[in-house]
Amino acid sequence: MLNITKDIQSLTTFRRRSGDFMKQLKRTKRPVVLTVNGKAAAVVQDAKAYQRLLDLAAGTDAEEGVRQGLDDVAHGRTRPAKEAFDEIRRKHEIPG
Repeated sequence: MLNITKDIQSLTTFRRRSGDFMKQLKRTKRPVVLTVNGKAAAVVQDAKAYQRLLDLAAGTDAEEGVRQGLDDVAHGRTRPAKEAFDEIRRKHEIPG
């Protein structure tokens, strides 16, 4: 959970105290929102926490793909693999 008193800082403050922020990122695993003229401009995050976020996103994409596939089967939007492969062979002139 974002702590607005510690995790939202100006870019100027981050530049002046980057070492302190690096320690904070490692310790808390929370991202820091950097602002320019009072508006969010960037997010800085610990590398391990960012990798975890990427891994979660990749898993979500895979789950969504499976969900869509099951929905296609349920609604008759599929065809036999042999039919699809035959079409690919014809299209690309691949001998069967």
